[in-house]
Amino acid sequence: MKIPNKPADRFDWTLAFILLLFFLVSLFAIASAQTTGQYKIDSIPKNFVPSQIQWYFIGCVIIAITMFLEPDQYKKAAWVIYGGGVFILALLIILPDSMDLVSKRNGAKSWFHLPGVGSIQPAEFMKTFFIIGMARMITVHHEKFAKKTLKTDFFLLGKIIVVLFLPLLFIMMQTDLGTGLVFIAITAAFVVVAGITWRIIFPVFIGTATIGATLLWMTLYAQDFLQNKLGLRPYMFERIYSWLDPYSYSSNEGRHLITSLNAIGSGEVFGKGYKGREVYVAESHTDFIFTTISEDWGFIGASLVICLYFFLIYHLTKITLELKDPFSTYICAGIIAMITFHVFENIGMTIQLLPITGIPLPFISYGGSSLMGNMLAIGLVFSMKYHHRTYMFSSDDDK
Repeated sequence: MKIPNKPADRFDWTLAFILLLFFLVSLFAIASAQTTGQYKIDSIPKNFVPSQIQWYFIGCVIIAITMFLEPDQYKKAAWVIYGGGVFILALLIILPDSMDLVSKRNGAKSWFHLPGVGSIQPAEFMKTFFIIGMARMITVHHEKFAKKTLKTDFFLLGKIIVVLFLPLLFIMMQTDLGTGLVFIAITAAFVVVAGITWRIIFPVFIGTATIGATLLWMTLYAQDFLQNKLGLRPYMFERIYSWLDPYSYSSNEGRHLITSLNAIGSGEVFGKGYKGREVYVAESHTDFIFTTISEDWGFIGASLVICLYFFLIYHLTKITLELKDPFSTYICAGIIAMITFHVFENIGMTIQLLPITGIPLPFISYGGSSLMGNMLAIGLVFSMKYHHRTYMFSSDDDK
């Protein structure tokens, strides 16, 4: 007779503790960001902290539900989950802008407005749905083609591109470049971990880098061609120009980056203290929350937050290496890629390392869709770890 393991022994308490630390950092940072009074209702500054607590609570519920299901259940339902996510993205494009159900911000048609709930961005959840679909496809491919050849690797690469195509298409139709880059980053990680030979990967990455460099050159010197032939919009060019030379665009696009650099630099080594902010930065409670942390707590505080992300990614990597089930391994690898790119892009854009895109800082930035999407992804990691240990001990009992 098998002796069941205690649920408490299989629960990942370390990962839960990391999330608790992010929760505390998020609340302190959002509370400090509000001192600029950017958002007001009837001349009273809006308090985002209670809403963030609410989103975290909902996120914990999502983790509990997600952890309850076993990896095999996700594997069986992978295409239903992926297809449902793609359908919702398509629905967002199809519905007319005039409908109250559709919410448009800064020219991006990326949100559903749900009465009594608020705005929900489906793309944040689609990232995790995409990871599930990709993990299922790669796992089944390797089960079917146990013997690797150059032909099977090309076939797998083609499948990966097909799975990426639809969500990326609908995301770009929403003019959401930042989210599109996240999907590309996740796909690049899957190409590497899927075991495709470097004889294919190297030329693909070289070709992609060449295309990227060419587009950057054309952005600087052939704007008319990109606008007329590829349909790129002027604001996309302005983001590149303001990134490379923000002080020449200080009256419009470059202003955001300049204030971000001023806020981070003014924090110096030890910062100005909690709620000691003096530099106004737009969206300092969402996409630019790293500027709040840096100004309040300086280089030391910002470094500790970055170390917390390293600790999270290290722990997720450790879990991935412990898992024996290929499907679970690919799930965790995709989530690691998603979180890593989010952190790198968000912090990079605040210090002029990368162009500014609408990508929030995971688990810290204010926002329901982003936080719930990330908690859904972390819930999958909890599930893989929790049920993996059950299978491991069960197989030992069977010996």
